[in-house]
Parts: sequence; structure tokens; C-alpha cells
Amino acid sequence: MPTIAITGAASGIGAALGAQLREAGHAVIGIDRANSDINADLSTREGRQAAVDGVLANCDGVLDGLVLCAGLGVTAPNCGLIVAVNYFGVSDLLDGLAGALAKGTQPSAVVVSSVASMQPGASKLPMVAAMLSGDEAGAIGNANDMANPSMAYAGSKYAVASLVRRKVTEWAKLGIRINAVAPGVVETPLYQASIDDPKYGEATKNFVAPLGRGSQPAELANVIRFLLSEQASFVHGAVLFADGGMDAMVRPDRF
Repeated sequence: MPTIAITGAASGIGAALGAQLREAGHAVIGIDRANSDINADLSTREGRQAAVDGVLANCDGVLDGLVLCAGLGVTAPNCGLIVAVNYFGVSDLLDGLAGALAKGTQPSAVVVSSVASMQPGASKLPMVAAMLSGDEAGAIGNANDMANPSMAYAGSKYAVASLVRRKVTEWAKLGIRINAVAPGVVETPLYQASIDDPKYGEATKNFVAPLGRGSQPAELANVIRFLLSEQASFVHGAVLFADGGMDAMVRPDRF
């Protein structure tokens, strides 16, 4: 029975994925701030270490899959928290669980990025360079100084996609595949909070993909399950856009 750990497991994409995997007979270790198998705050180093320790204890040190869904959006209390959860809540768990994945059967990791990662200017932000260099204090400071939640979110999602691609050689030597999925609008509690926000609500409502609707969490869970599966055995280091055509609409000649 494959064992798969999921962050952000209590709601949204993580909850949908967990339900699908359990129905398929997989053992699932859920991680979230509350109401999960492991309750941990991924905004802190201590919380991330607690999550890693909890997963290792629950899987006896052998993990077949890891899916990092946990994230904060533009309604987070501050931009530093967006960086802490969206990037370092990914990087620390990838590092902490790589050894367990290396012992798994056809192991695979999937990180949830976003179509927002392609927002103009996101890749050039100082906070992105700080994230990718592992400078958490610097990245959080840059994000809070910038005080632009939309760009903090975009930058954090660009950074995690870049992190995935930077790991392909190292992780291939360990026998682990790693990929990212980049959703557009997903009708989750995080999306609803953005809709309800007085500052960002109107822009969020107007962010409509060519398919004319947002996706359901189960639809993204289907994509993640493919990336975890044997059917994706030669997919490694990809950033798969599952956004209803939004990225193609905005930049049709770049891919």
C-alpha cells in the first residue's frame, strides 16, 4: 500500500486529493494547521520540523509520495507569512523528507505552484532570490517591505516552481521524480476569501480562464494523481499548467 503525505490536507485541493487516494487504497498522512493527522504550523521552522518528524514517525521512514498543497493567498495577515508558508513550508519539507522518499517505491513529489507565478516582474523580485538562496529572514523582510500581497504570492509561487526544476538532477540520483502543478482559479476556501476581500475581490472575480469557469479541487487532484502515478514515469521537473487556458491566453507565444 503506497504511503503519501499531503500538506494542506484539511481543505481544498489537499482534502480532495486525500479522499481520492484513500478511496484508491493508499495510506495518506495529512498535514495541516488543525483537523488533520499531523497538526503543524508551516509558517515556522519549528512547525515544519514537527511536520517532518510526524510524517517520519507515521510512515516508519519510508514514503512513496509527497504533495505540498499548503499555501496562503493575498488575504494573509502579512506578506512575510505568504513567503514563510508558500516557499519555506515547501523547501523544508522537501529537504526533510527526501531520505524517506528515496526509500519508497517509485517515489514522486508534487508541489502546487500557480499560474500567478508567471505574473510580470515576479521572477525578478529580491524576495525570490532570497528564497532560492535559503535566506528566510531576508525573504520575509523583503516581502514585508514590499507590502504587496499579490506580488508576494506570485513571487512565492514562482520560487517554488524554480525550486522544483533546480532539484531534478539531485533527486533523479535518489530515484525520486519531482514536478509542479500550476492551477488557475480553484474554488477553494482560499479562493472564496479572495472573492470576499474588499481590496482584491473585484480583480479575483474578473480573473476568468478561457474555459469560462474556475476548477474544482477534485479536478486538480486528478492532475496530481497523474503526476504521482506510473503513467507519469518519465515526467520529471515539469511545471504543468492546469489553469483552464489562462497562461496560454496571457502569453500565447511563451511556453
